[in-house]
This record gives sequence, C-alpha cells and structure tokens, in this order.
Amino acid sequence: MLPPLPIPNCAILLAGGEGKRMKSTRPKVLSPVLFKPMLRWVMDAALGAGLCDLCVVTGFAHEQVEDYLAQVCMEGLDLRLNIALQPERKGTAHAVQMAHEFLERHRGANVLILNGDAPFLSSEAITGALEEHLDAEHAATVISAKIPNPTGYGRIVRKNGGALQAIVEEKDADAQVKAIDEVNSGAYWFSVDDLLSVLYRIGNDNAQGEYYLPDAVGLLLKDGKQVDAFPAPDPHAILGANDCVQLQELNEIARKALLVSHMKNGVEIPCTDGVMIGPDVQIGRGVCILPGTILRGDTRIGDACTLGPNTCLTDTTVKDGMTLASVYATNTTLDKPVPAFSEIGHPLPVHPH
Repeated sequence: MLPPLPIPNCAILLAGGEGKRMKSTRPKVLSPVLFKPMLRWVMDAALGAGLCDLCVVTGFAHEQVEDYLAQVCMEGLDLRLNIALQPERKGTAHAVQMAHEFLERHRGANVLILNGDAPFLSSEAITGALEEHLDAEHAATVISAKIPNPTGYGRIVRKNGGALQAIVEEKDADAQVKAIDEVNSGAYWFSVDDLLSVLYRIGNDNAQGEYYLPDAVGLLLKDGKQVDAFPAPDPHAILGANDCVQLQELNEIARKALLVSHMKNGVEIPCTDGVMIGPDVQIGRGVCILPGTILRGDTRIGDACTLGPNTCLTDTTVKDGMTLASVYATNTTLDKPVPAFSEIGHPLPVHPH
C-alpha cells in the first residue's frame, strides 16, 4: 500500500476590506496597479511560490470579488481555489477564522497568510521565508521589511538583535521601539496546527473591538514556540493603498520598476512619458517604445518592432518587425502593416484585468 501523499502547503488571502477612503463602489483589492487588480498581484505571487491551494476571504461587495475569481479560474491555471465569506469585518484574525474548514483540511502543513491589497510581496520573498520557517521548525515566521520611515507600522523587536521577541504596534511603542526600522509586512507563514492552537484564544480588548492576527504571534511566543521574522529584500513588499493618492503611488513604483526591467533587457524607451507596460506583457528583442504607448494584459510583442507614439494594445500579439503608430488594438493579432490612427479588434467584456 502506498503511503499517503503529504498535505500541501496553502495560502489564505484576506480580501474582505472595503477601503472607505478609496470612495469607490469597488472592493479595495480590485483596485488596479498597472491595469491589474491588487488581488491578482498577490495571487500570482503565491502561485509563483508554488502554492496552488488558495482560500480567498471575501467581505465587502463580495459578489464582485467572487465574479473576478470565477474569471481567473477560467484561465486554466494550476489552482485549487476556495472562497470564505467574512460577513462582518472584525479584524484580520477574525477573517482567518472564516477559513477554519480550509485550515482543518491542511493540518500537518503550513499556511501563508497575505493581505490581498499588498501587491509587491514577491514569490522570492515568500519562498525565502518558507525555507527559513521550515529549516528552523518555526511555529510562525513573520515576513518583515526594513524601511526608512517606519511610522505607522508594527515594529519587529528582536532579542539583542537576534530572534523575534515581539511585534509592537505604533500606538504602544516607546521612543526606543519607534526608532526600529524593521516592520511587520502583515504577511505570515504559520504551521497550521500551531495557528489553530491559538487562533480562537485571540481577544478583542482594544479600541476597535477587533481580533488581530499579530496577537497570534504573541500567543505562540508565550506558549514557548519558535517564532522569528524574515526580512523581505524589497522594502516595497509592505506597501498597500488606502486612498487613490496612495494607489497612484503604487502605480508609479510599479511602472518605473517594469520600465527599468525592460530597458535592462534591451528594450529601447528613449522617453518614458506616458509609457505604461503591464506586469504580464512580454517584449522581444530590438523593440523601441515611443511616448504615449500603453501595453496591457496578455500582450506579446515580437522582435524588432517600433511601438508608438500614442499606441494602446490590450491582449494583443504583435509579430516581428511591425511598426505601430497611433494604433489601438484589443484581443487580436497584428502581422501586417497597420495604418496610423487604426482601431482594431473587439473589446473584451469589461472587467478588471
């Protein structure tokens, strides 16, 4: 008789927040960064780290999130998706409690808990934290980041600069703790069994009357469990957006990073004015991109192409050697000369990309 297969590691994505300061009818996690919902950035990071068992905890306008997730599931990804509803938003630990059945099915494994509105945590940081988590047999591993201005974040307090001693929130921090530049990202690896041992012991004796997930780390430390923090290499890993100003800042960070990455790979962008390239766009060799060019979604650019000025391509494949100026194309393939000021293809149904 064959031994039973090991229980796979899994991830819970917290996606129930309203984001009142966004002043939008759309849930915050569907707010786009470079045309792609923040939730999808987070999902892709988890999938890129080899986590195929995901549970998304929804809440505000949950129907919109669930409709979007249904579209994602139609893409043929290696993904086993679960959805749990948090009908009342009572804090991050309460949100995780809504995924109780999902956690019970993964006893004996490890769970990654992520905020669905923090798009810049990379697969590499997730994998690095897991390696440390497993090697040291931690009950919990907090993913942290070192940032120049830690104001507002929970600080990572270490014992003599070593192992994690506590997570201290800003409101509870004295001057010495406030000087610490390592902060909690809000992302965690937990042993599922250890998490379940403390999840329902978390109290809500605070000003908001909510149940907070960092308290699980404190309870595990009190229980004598091994807990530590893993600093993500990119300080942007902690960033989210609470209003449209911060959302624009996320877009600009991502835009600049992607443009630099493409230029390092040989794409010529002599002037970056108005150039926006989505995170899933692929660009070949010897390509020149001129101002006012927007490349979105599942767009593929062949070799030796010139794009722009003022060209917008969405879910479009461009064959080698094409020159496109003032062309708008959606959901099509371009393999022949295209006159300037052309509009080609049929728009896809309206939904976040």
